Amino acid sequence: MNINLQHKKALVGGSTAGIGKAIAQQFAESGASVTLMSHSEDKLKKIVNELPTDQGQKHQFLVVDFSDFESYQQLISAYFEKNTVDILVNNTQGPPAGKALEKDVSDYQEAFDLLFKVMMYTTELAVKNMRENKWGRIINVASVSVRQPLPYLTLSNTLRSAVVNWAKGLATEVGPDQITVNSVLTGFFDTQRFRDLNTKKAKDGGISEAEVLKEREAAVALGRIGDVKEYGYLAAFLASEQAAYITGTQIPIDGGLLKGM
Repeated sequence: MNINLQHKKALVGGSTAGIGKAIAQQFAESGASVTLMSHSEDKLKKIVNELPTDQGQKHQFLVVDFSDFESYQQLISAYFEKNTVDILVNNTQGPPAGKALEKDVSDYQEAFDLLFKVMMYTTELAVKNMRENKWGRIINVASVSVRQPLPYLTLSNTLRSAVVNWAKGLATEVGPDQITVNSVLTGFFDTQRFRDLNTKKAKDGGISEAEVLKEREAAVALGRIGDVKEYGYLAAFLASEQAAYITGTQIPIDGGLLKGM
């Protein structure tokens, strides 16, 4: 099966590293023109120049701070005044780790702004043109914690569940316009955030990072941590014509980490 995204325009959040970068690269390799979003202008410039253009793609980038909603709102609104997209990947950095009683109301408000408001506002802007064109793809980078909460990620557990539920309702609304809305439930992938969380767990538990990694691998049915390229493949499929009948879903990509149905 050939994934062809030629002539499609994609907007990908958090795309200078990890999962977001892998998605952007796979989209570009499949022919899409990609707008990268992140806070580091230097990294954005470097990556946008590395993306393939052999199929006539025109890539660009947008410097944003997802943790400052008011600033983000202004920047993304200005972007959509001049641009449209066919594919939107909602992806931001994760909120700080911590257990339920370690967080206060302000922590939850910041996480709400970061994970929910950024996603909702961006989607509402993107979907206008998608509805006019009767075609669109919205992909939310979520977490397995939606189904199996991780006690050390209480903010992520809470707000990503809200994102997935909102997306489910949106899928019904925009389905008649041939727009699909899907959430990907992310397991353990080799990213900087994954490594940082392992470092924190090792420190809190008084064990080595190697021991933490071994525990993580043992929890996965395939016995290994995911490669972000594998995530990019799934995202490219969901963005393609071949996935036109998949919407309103929550698709785990976790190597068998989830134990429930």
